Amino acid sequence: MREETVSWKYFKRDVVPFAAMVAVECTTVGSSTLFKAATLRGFSFYVFVLYSYVGATLVLLLLSLIFGRYFGLLDQLLLPCFKNMNLHILHMQVKKSSLFFKIFLLALLGLTSRVAGCKGIEYSSPTLSSAISNLTPAFTFMLAVFFRMEQVMLRSSATQAKIIGTIVSISGALVIVLYKGPKLLVAASFTSFESSWITGGLLLGLQFLLLSVWFILQTHIMEIYPEEIVVVFFYNLCAMLISATICLIVEKDLSSWQLKPGFALASVIYSGLFDTSLGSVIHTWGLHVKGPVYVSLFKPFSIAIAVAMAAIFLGDALHLGSVIGSVILSFGFYTVIWGKAREDAIKRVSDSEQSLLLPTHNTDDETLS
Repeated sequence: MREETVSWKYFKRDVVPFAAMVAVECTTVGSSTLFKAATLRGFSFYVFVLYSYVGATLVLLLLSLIFGRYFGLLDQLLLPCFKNMNLHILHMQVKKSSLFFKIFLLALLGLTSRVAGCKGIEYSSPTLSSAISNLTPAFTFMLAVFFRMEQVMLRSSATQAKIIGTIVSISGALVIVLYKGPKLLVAASFTSFESSWITGGLLLGLQFLLLSVWFILQTHIMEIYPEEIVVVFFYNLCAMLISATICLIVEKDLSSWQLKPGFALASVIYSGLFDTSLGSVIHTWGLHVKGPVYVSLFKPFSIAIAVAMAAIFLGDALHLGSVIGSVILSFGFYTVIWGKAREDAIKRVSDSEQSLLLPTHNTDDETLS
């Protein structure tokens, strides 16, 4: 009985989070692969982005209604408009309007990142997208230093690791983008298309740079209003409205809005249901259960997943430059993550030492008195 209890605890503590994180990476890469297959058949990436946000908004609305949290923020944002306005209510309304503006800005930033990413995949491949995504910790560190959210102590081993890892990560990304090299793995190509590797790589780099800014702004919003499902719902709702406006301007041909059975319909359903909504929920759960370092460790695995999926579903070839650059980039990625983990460990030890010293100090004072 005791062995079963220990086995069950191990299963919940280690096996389930591991399987969940692998599933999230497969889901993300699968969405990129389906999108690439759909665009190769003439599907507009503007329409894809819009329908993905529509699907995610509907799923998150359903989740919000089930958990009863949707109406709370909606009431806070809208109901004061219909009440007698005094100075206190006006002050509170300004604060809530500021929160809504920040969510709108988050949606604008996320939409721009999504469009840049989709266009980058259209020019290149999901494999390149998975490789460039490992730049996110390096970009986040650079932005945190730029906005003075992180202190740079050059004598600290943690800071040195993050600086070295950032430089190595960017070097690996440049190798992937600028050097393709000979083909190592050639698969049967199902479709023919012209790719612009450098243009795609630059767009994907812009995507994950904006995504790093998005993470910083999202963290700030969550400190103000710590309701994940509600914030993500309003984020998707605003992004859906903005993308709908863009689609009406760009895609004037109504035939491009049609979802025909095939890769186009599959990519929209898969992205809206699994990637944008449920994938975010699982990712948040992983952060809560295991922490950000554990979740980040699985990011380089997306490169191998992308290579396999691209070879099977798209017939993409694997180039030597992608392999060399991915190895360099992954090394830099893990160096940054190690530096962050080292910094957190030092901070925890310092906090625990301070908490242990305080009671001892008080006891000594009482003895002396």
